[in-house]
Amino acid sequence: MDKHLHIISYTVPYPVNQGGVYDVFYKLQALQQQGVRIHLHCFDYGRGEQPELNQFCESVHYYQRHTGHKGISTALPYIVASRKNEDLVQRLLQDEYPIFMEGVHCTYPIVDERFNQRKLFVRLHNVEYQYYNDLYRNASTAFRKLYFKRESIMLKSYERKIAQRATFWGMTEADDDVYRKEFGCKNIEQLPLYVPPHWHVKEKVGNGSFCLYHGDLSIDANEKAATWLLEKVFNKVEIPFVIAGQNPSKKLEELAHSKGHTCLVANPSEREMQDMIAKAQINILPSYTHTGIKIKLVNAIFNGRHCLVNHATVNNSGLESTCHIAETPEAFANKIEELFFTPFTSTETAHRRSLTDHLFNNERNAKKQIGWIWGES
Repeated sequence: MDKHLHIISYTVPYPVNQGGVYDVFYKLQALQQQGVRIHLHCFDYGRGEQPELNQFCESVHYYQRHTGHKGISTALPYIVASRKNEDLVQRLLQDEYPIFMEGVHCTYPIVDERFNQRKLFVRLHNVEYQYYNDLYRNASTAFRKLYFKRESIMLKSYERKIAQRATFWGMTEADDDVYRKEFGCKNIEQLPLYVPPHWHVKEKVGNGSFCLYHGDLSIDANEKAATWLLEKVFNKVEIPFVIAGQNPSKKLEELAHSKGHTCLVANPSEREMQDMIAKAQINILPSYTHTGIKIKLVNAIFNGRHCLVNHATVNNSGLESTCHIAETPEAFANKIEELFFTPFTSTETAHRRSLTDHLFNNERNAKKQIGWIWGES
């Protein structure tokens, strides 16, 4: 029997150049290779139609997200209300195929009674109310603080409401535990991140020549982390430090270039970013958000040398043993001075290879997902 599956994506999952898109895009590949016939529905707010997706899907449909005041609702969080779309609903109602929703963002069908009898599945990219509360605490303006706080409050109520109505797959045990303990969710399992099939942990020859922080610098929490490293850590440590990422502010660029041993690379290509990750001696990735899994950390574990993080970055993700952990500026500075001159060993490489082979196996995870959807072992 053919296995047809609707997948609703919160964004257009190509090009693969931002965190959550990795999981969505490489999941399409892996499920198709197992014979799943995918009907992809994605919300476009700037990425445009992408012909690359057609090779993995039976059909691809695009919908405009209702941004600004058009996406505001008194009953639904903004990330959900802005993706409520009747054209999408009508397409889903044309058959009885299972519906898989990428992120809480896409879960409007769960609260629409027309789908009460459908098989519904949700990929948790974060515990969203916690994520938005972290964004609130790190927002740079009063307006953004107000928006993030309101969204966090609405999301907590909404996530509790939907937790009993679908099957959920979290990326980390920490996120699964929140849904089980806070929301009473009975149907939740861990499904590891889908990663690029060409990622393999290779032996690292020689030492790297700089330290690296990378991420989407248009996100307040990431700019705050980069600023903290510049002002609190690399003011003490005169070791080469590079910040790289999308859309940095003028303020961050000026700060990064104010010292002789620090700099910033704005909007690098994917190839340039991977080259920097591979050439760095230490990938330094403190975080101000505690939920989900950080794709930039997974990338650095596969493709880089030493990883230095805080507890929020790893937070019960299963990746703790591959990282050095610090919290204070002094602890970060001391670890940087130690690790910058410490070769990355073959023992560390072997441990990473073993852990990543266990966790991030797209074929195995796709087979597991198919078993959950269609009741096959």
